Amino acid sequence: MDDKTLLQHITDLVDEENRLRADTQAPDQHRARIQELEVQLDQCWDLLRQRRAKREFGQNPDDAQVRDKDTVEKYIQ
Repeated sequence: MDDKTLLQHITDLVDEENRLRADTQAPDQHRARIQELEVQLDQCWDLLRQRRAKREFGQNPDDAQVRDKDTVEKYIQ
C-alpha cells in the first residue's frame, strides 16, 4: 500500500469513527467497532511513520510491515 492509499484509508477510518461517535441514538452499539477503528488507525499511522522513516534513510518503504495490535497499543503517546 503506498502512502496516498494509506492516507485515504486513514481518512475513511476517521470518517467512520466520527460518524459512529456522532450517533447519539445508540452509542453502546458502536463501542466495539470504535475500539476496532482506534486500533486500525494506530496501525495505519504506525505503518505510515515506518514508511516515511525507511524512505528518509534510503530504504524501501514497501518493506514496512503492519505491526500487531499489542505492539501499537503499548506505545507511549
